[in-house]
Amino acid sequence: MIIPIFTDDAGWHGQELKLAFARRGVEAIFVSLQSCVIDISSDKPQLHIPNFKGLPAAVFVRGIAGGTMQQVVTRLNILHMLSMQGVHIYNDVKAIERTVDKAMTSFLLRAHGISTPPTWVCESKAQAEIIRQSAQHHHQQLVIKPLFGSQGVGVRQLAHGEPLAVPMQQYVDGVYYLQQLIEPPMLSDVAQSHDYRLLVIHGQVVAAMKRIGSSWLNNLAAGGRCEAISVNTAMVKLALDAASAINIDYCGVDIIQASTGEYYVLEVNSIPAWKGLQSVAEVDIAQLLVDDFLTKI
Repeated sequence: MIIPIFTDDAGWHGQELKLAFARRGVEAIFVSLQSCVIDISSDKPQLHIPNFKGLPAAVFVRGIAGGTMQQVVTRLNILHMLSMQGVHIYNDVKAIERTVDKAMTSFLLRAHGISTPPTWVCESKAQAEIIRQSAQHHHQQLVIKPLFGSQGVGVRQLAHGEPLAVPMQQYVDGVYYLQQLIEPPMLSDVAQSHDYRLLVIHGQVVAAMKRIGSSWLNNLAAGGRCEAISVNTAMVKLALDAASAINIDYCGVDIIQASTGEYYVLEVNSIPAWKGLQSVAEVDIAQLLVDDFLTKI
């Protein structure tokens, strides 16, 4: 059996997956969605994947490269079309679409009664200013995030009265995703920013860590560090409920605890990185993912 891993940058994660597949006697090869072809020249539509004469039984999606709207839609369409032809997609393309869009993730979490910070999404700068004024009136500190983005890039706090400046447009791309900042509890009598990443695979939390930020951002890419933790029942339930709301095979669920004790889901990641988590986890994450993948086929 040969399995394609869709990615444009295999890196550490791709190599870990490739080794995990090899341990199960399966060959995995890296394929870029950009190199695939949708062939509608004959009576039956076909999809051509490099190095494959026919269609594989399943594909592992490790990354979808950014691009123009047309390019991204085409890459997602390839996954949709593969699914329509009986190829199992891991993670399912619909789940990927739900989580890549932070607004849809927040909407689904709230619709399923899952605690997530108060959030507003709009295109109108005037409406965004009204939301900010209301937040200030209610003593809420707001954070602005790119609708599509990861690793904390473009995420910033909005000071009261700060104008929505033009340079901000390079990150928000004309859509304002505004979210209330959740203040974390004290750590060792010091207010230190931190949150939690829980990895869910097939309805189970298999690994977890605390991410402690060097600033108010906790992402490892932004200088944060990770520590192993023992998760409590409330965190586990929140992570599993979030995964269920998205209807996803596996995901990284980012959870934050407020200074008042409540837990909130910040994000659900359908193509999560786990290098930092692996450094503090006792399980082999890549092997758990591959083993779950293989049970699907």
